[in-house]
Amino acid sequence: MPVPAEYQRASDDFYEYLVDARNTAGLWSTHVSYTMTQGVFQVFRRRLSLENTIAFANILPVCLRALFIADWNINEPRRPFGDYAEMIKEVKSLRGEHNFSPDTAIRDVAIALKRHIDEEAFQKVLSTFPQEAADFWNI
Repeated sequence: MPVPAEYQRASDDFYEYLVDARNTAGLWSTHVSYTMTQGVFQVFRRRLSLENTIAFANILPVCLRALFIADWNINEPRRPFGDYAEMIKEVKSLRGEHNFSPDTAIRDVAIALKRHIDEEAFQKVLSTFPQEAADFWNI
């Protein structure tokens, strides 16, 4: 069996996402959109069960999947979904002095992400999550 296309094109697809996220958020660098995406992913992941985290990761493209689970402390206490401003503050706390995520970071990542995933699979997975998790991506 040949190597699946999603693995052959992983780097190109990841860079296309980073450019899209950069442009959506009005940023100047893919380095900034990388940190913004990682921050948003960590905020979301901290609020999911282990099972939901794995289910969500499985619908992401290869490199975004790796970013979603990178530096994961499975013993970290789960956090509740809170108000948007508090979650944005948490996004911005990742590499604080080098994080230029806008106040619209969650929305911007959601918009860009939806253009790079299977929307049907995304909605199917989110339909099995608590409503707050689905709402996170529909801000």
